[in-house]
Amino acid sequence: MRRDQTSPGRRTALKLALGFGAATAVHLIAADQAATPVRPAGTRATAAAGPPAKPRGRPSAYRLQPMTGSAPPRFRPAAPPVRTRPFEALPALGHSMVLSFDDGPDPRYTPDILATLRAHRVRAMFFVCGEMADDNRDLLREMAADGHVVGNHTWTHPLVPKLSRPGIRDELGRTSEVIERTLGAPPLWYRAPYGAWNRDSFEIGAELGMEPMAWTVDTLDWTTPGTGTVVRRVLDGAAPGVVVLSHDAGGNRSQSVAALRRYLPALLDDGYRITVPHRD
Repeated sequence: MRRDQTSPGRRTALKLALGFGAATAVHLIAADQAATPVRPAGTRATAAAGPPAKPRGRPSAYRLQPMTGSAPPRFRPAAPPVRTRPFEALPALGHSMVLSFDDGPDPRYTPDILATLRAHRVRAMFFVCGEMADDNRDLLREMAADGHVVGNHTWTHPLVPKLSRPGIRDELGRTSEVIERTLGAPPLWYRAPYGAWNRDSFEIGAELGMEPMAWTVDTLDWTTPGTGTVVRRVLDGAAPGVVVLSHDAGGNRSQSVAALRRYLPALLDDGYRITVPHRD
């Protein structure tokens, strides 16, 4: 498994991601009423569930109208139009934000993140690497049971533009297959490692029935800058429609775990609705 911290290409890749500009906000319409995550019967919760936050503004959420249609048979030719840039933010409909976590699941950190999200009755997006998901399918099931969105983050976390089309198909296809075998349905979302996308990745992702999701606020938690710094980056970047990027694997993520415990209740106190996108 790779370590984000060791990649000199990450800085370049992040520049590529930023170069896309604002996210394409086409066909984003209201309404996901995220219900309280519920654990399967007979399982033990690792954190006590607190009361749901009461947003100060009008509650809102959104539903994405996919450009690739419903999940098609594997590897069929991508029907136009195929996206040429990922979603990086969601439209400013009320006080809604999305939290996302990459590189897991990791049994050292993912359970604590799930417990914190459960305690505050919110949902998030988890972009998992196939090699990690294959070894930790119980955590994949826990994510789904709590109502989180499980997305595809490739198998080995490579720099996608350096791969051939068959290489990209293998990285995305194998990961989608392990998710489908574990959860009963393939993922509808994917995220390119390092935010490095190319045309092949958009087309192959569309062939697999997935939409590309990037981010608005990068916590840079992979640099282990300190819990307080991660908290400050999230709170400073908070705004309607923001997608926050953090990590639950790929290195020591104890700061990411501790930071979530601090910034999540602060966001809820500020009236933000923490939810996940749903596709029509």
